[in-house]
Amino acid sequence: MPDNGSHPHGDRLYVLMVSLVAATGGFLFGYDLAVVSGAIIFLQKQFALSPVQVGFAIGSAQIGCIFAPFLAGPLSDRWGRKQALFLAALLFAIAAVGTALPRTIIEFNAFRIMAGVAIGLASVVSPMYIAEISPAAIRGRLVSMNQFAIVIGAMSSYGVSYFLSFRGNWRLMFACAAIPTLAFMLGLIFIPQSPRWLAQKGRFDEAVRIMSRIEGPAIAEKEIAAIRDTLAEETGTLRELLLPGIRMALIVGTILCLLQGWTGGTAVNFYAPLIFQKAGSLGASGAIGETFLLNISSLVFTIVALFLVDVVGRRPLLLVGTAGMAITQVYLGLCLSWGLPGRYTVGTVFVFNMFYQTSMAPLAWLILSEIFPTRLRAKGQSVGTLAVWVSTYLSNQFLGPLMSYCEKSFGSAGPAFWIFAAMCVVAFIFGWVMIPETKQRTLEEIAAWWLHRGTAKSPAA
Repeated sequence: MPDNGSHPHGDRLYVLMVSLVAATGGFLFGYDLAVVSGAIIFLQKQFALSPVQVGFAIGSAQIGCIFAPFLAGPLSDRWGRKQALFLAALLFAIAAVGTALPRTIIEFNAFRIMAGVAIGLASVVSPMYIAEISPAAIRGRLVSMNQFAIVIGAMSSYGVSYFLSFRGNWRLMFACAAIPTLAFMLGLIFIPQSPRWLAQKGRFDEAVRIMSRIEGPAIAEKEIAAIRDTLAEETGTLRELLLPGIRMALIVGTILCLLQGWTGGTAVNFYAPLIFQKAGSLGASGAIGETFLLNISSLVFTIVALFLVDVVGRRPLLLVGTAGMAITQVYLGLCLSWGLPGRYTVGTVFVFNMFYQTSMAPLAWLILSEIFPTRLRAKGQSVGTLAVWVSTYLSNQFLGPLMSYCEKSFGSAGPAFWIFAAMCVVAFIFGWVMIPETKQRTLEEIAAWWLHRGTAKSPAA
């Protein structure tokens, strides 16, 4: 995507195409993380896995995700967001081959951990890069495209898994990730560096040139001047994250990310084939097929979120979504506890997913990408992303044994979902009290509010 000169009011098509390339990292994130759900039934049989080994095989990628944020911040600050994404693509490629050809479950888990590092890098850098190149008026929509890509990736993995499930070809399920990985590598060659990263490195002429194409020359000059002023007030050290205003942004972002993992969205989606099997008499292909339809619904609801996030705003979507997630998980537990026909469980999971995909799924990543100043964005986002992956890993490891315990103690896995429902109530209260509205604000305006929130007008006002 060579730069052919600035447009008077910015080139929205150019911004969209650049964002689509960066969001390919989200596609691979979704595919690689979800493909194990379709393959686990066959992996369990291939390697004679115990319940504990099944849980580890499902969650091994998330171990890599937990370590990745420690790399993502320093690498994206030193090398640039673009180069960090290329490293993620390279790891995706190696992991795709490695997970397709393991001789033992140990080899499989090792390459899944590598895939997790790639996922973790993409989860930090893709939304951050998109946020840094996006005009304020459409930033929510463009950053949420990364979640859209995650959903498409997950849906694609279930589609591939479904068609390959009839032959039990789990190896090809993992190998297919190599195709979009190559496309990602090629696309990265043509996208620009983040103008905010260039400004951070003192390369203001390059930053102005790229920002002019994004926003138009007049707005670009103002944006870069604001970035220059913001950078003059920052040192970019980890210690600066603990300054009063930024400390509160860090706390809010981290807690929101922890709650994303503990409100049940990722756990329900990961365990969907097993939940559907418990709810009825579906075989492996039937359960995977229902999960594929679930991911199609995720795609539809993510599109709805894309249109609403810059119109309705982040905060209203978060509140409505967490309330809906709480109610539907209570009912999901009742469906399983009362032994209702499987269609009730399946329908409830679909409604729950609607609320999740329009609230916690995109908003945690979006808000996290918006609330930190330029020099601290990579570091702050790395801390928040670490919180996502720790909480996601623990909740996924927690749900399997908890469902088994509830089945033995109460005759049903239903009560396990009431714990997640309680966490949704906590998320609702937290969103009501702590989350500001950031729509239509530039990143520099949002950062300034956190730094001077005692005297400045709140974005939520």
